[in-house]
Formats: sequence, C-alpha cells, structure tokens
Amino acid sequence: MNQIRLLITRIDRIGDVVLSTPIPREVKRKYPKSFVAVLVRDYTKDIYENNPYVDEIIVYNKDENDFSFWQMMKRLRKYKFNHAFMLLPDERLNWLLFFSSIKNRIGVGHKFYQFISFTKYINRRKYIPLRHEADYCLDMIRKIGIEPQSIIPEIYLSNDEKHKVSEIKKMLSNNKKTIIGINSTSGNSAPNLQPEEYKKIINKLLEFDNIKVVVTDYNPPAELQNINGVDYLNKGKPLRESILNFAAIDILISSSTGPMHIAAALNTKTISLFCPLTACSPKLWGPLGNISEIVLPQENYCSTVCPGDPKKCDFTGDGGINAELVVNKTINLIQ
Repeated sequence: MNQIRLLITRIDRIGDVVLSTPIPREVKRKYPKSFVAVLVRDYTKDIYENNPYVDEIIVYNKDENDFSFWQMMKRLRKYKFNHAFMLLPDERLNWLLFFSSIKNRIGVGHKFYQFISFTKYINRRKYIPLRHEADYCLDMIRKIGIEPQSIIPEIYLSNDEKHKVSEIKKMLSNNKKTIIGINSTSGNSAPNLQPEEYKKIINKLLEFDNIKVVVTDYNPPAELQNINGVDYLNKGKPLRESILNFAAIDILISSSTGPMHIAAALNTKTISLFCPLTACSPKLWGPLGNISEIVLPQENYCSTVCPGDPKKCDFTGDGGINAELVVNKTINLIQ
C-alpha cells in the first residue's frame, strides 16, 4: 500500500470525539510512517492535543457560506490526503472531502449524497445494538485492511501537564482525601438525575471526612452553586484546562456524557448513570479502559415508571436511581 495520508473527520460532540481517538493509534501501529490528521470542531480540538499519533489538528470551519467552504477545500488539498473517514454523516462535509480530491472516502451509512459522490460506506444494516460505539468507529480502518488491537480511547498529557495535574491533586486532596467529581449536566444527550438529586449526593458525600467534593460542570445549575466545602473546578474553563482537572480527581460521578468519556480516557475512575434501553446501553456507550461502576435502575423500571423517552427520563420513582444508591456505589468504589 502506498503511504497512507489519512484525514479523520469527527465534527460532533465531545464524547463522540473521544471515542474516535483509537483510530490514529491503530493506524500508526500498522503504518508508523503514515500521515494522520483530524478534522474537528474548535471546541473539541483539545481532546487531540499532545496525541503522539496525530500529525495535524485541523479545525473545521462551520460557517455555511461558500467562501469558507472553498477556503477549507484549498487547505485540505495541500495535504494531499488519499484516505478520509467521515464518522458523522454530513452533506456539507461530504462535498468538502469530494472537492478536496481525496480518492478514498469512507462514511457511515449510505446517504444519497454519498452515493452520487462515489463515497464508500460502512454498512450498518447488520447493526449489533450492544457492540460498543468505539468499535464501530474502528470499522473505518477495517475497511482499509487494518485490524485494530485495542478499542480503548486515550487522551494524552504532556510532562508539564502531568506536573500540573499532580499539583491540582495535591491541593484538592489536602489530608489525603479522595477527590470525588460531580458532573450533573449532560446537554440532554442521555437520561439524567435532576439537579436536586445531585445536590443530595453532594451533601451526603460531604458528611465523610475522607472525601473532597468538586463540581466539574462548565456551567453548574443554580441548585449546585455556592455549596460550602465544594470547589468548582471547570466553571467557565477552556476544555484543555478541564481535562487536567478530570485527570486530577479520583472518581467522577455523572450520566452518560462527554465528561465520562474524558475521565475514562484519562484512566480516572467513573460511576456512571445509565438507562437500560438499547440505544442508551452501557454496552454501547459505556466508559472504556478505566475502573468503572455502572448504575442502572431496577429491571422493571422502564416498563412501569419511565416515560419511554430517554431525554425525559430522570430516574425518579420506584426502582429508579437516587442519591443513596449512588453514594453507596461511591463508598464501595473507594474501599
């Protein structure tokens, strides 16, 4: 095979970008001299910073005007890519890759615009619902003859950043306390507890002398702000700084969301709230590579209590998830 010059495009949310990080590693394992670039949104580019398997991070220009499209096309052409992966179906991106003269373009699904642009595709007609999304991402490299050895996502820190993480951990832990992070928001991407229930979790954890509680939300809800004894690590902070804070904590409590995947990719322990419905299953979206505890409602909860829409579910009612259950899971994980 000629030298691979690969562009990986992942223009969606934080968690999805984290789950794409095994791709460059597995490509470089097979072809060490290949050139690998990623095309991502500006707000997710920090996920790939310091990644030793990525030669270039290109920020996707989301402006819909023709000028920005052709400017981006000219830029991509200069790299002389011969392979491109489109992990999220997007018509504008599809045509951008087409006009950038990238010969071998592979997308997910088979949209009409992919068909008329001669874009190859990963067939998900034989979709296995409980196969992990990270493994589906790696179907892209299987399409070009590379069999991955690992599907584990990773986020890489520089030596200076590792030193900063040590300093943050030292400052927060004080008398060798276990640092517990609470991330209460999910961007409506998954079932989640109400802020009031997260506040109960915080208050119960604060009763333990050996636990330090921090809130890791970028914009914490009003119910969780200004709680005595709690630090707000990521409030208004850029993503890369937040990544260092996620690396410094010992355990992150959250729903199935981007911060959970960041924590797992940093090998931080996680306690994650999940819905048992197939589309939201931890087998499909769960944390990978770290020590993790999955919290699910009781088996009959979805059929008797849940509204049926994961975006409306808050785990309340008989058989759901409450603060006491989450705290007990946390204490067991510490021990």
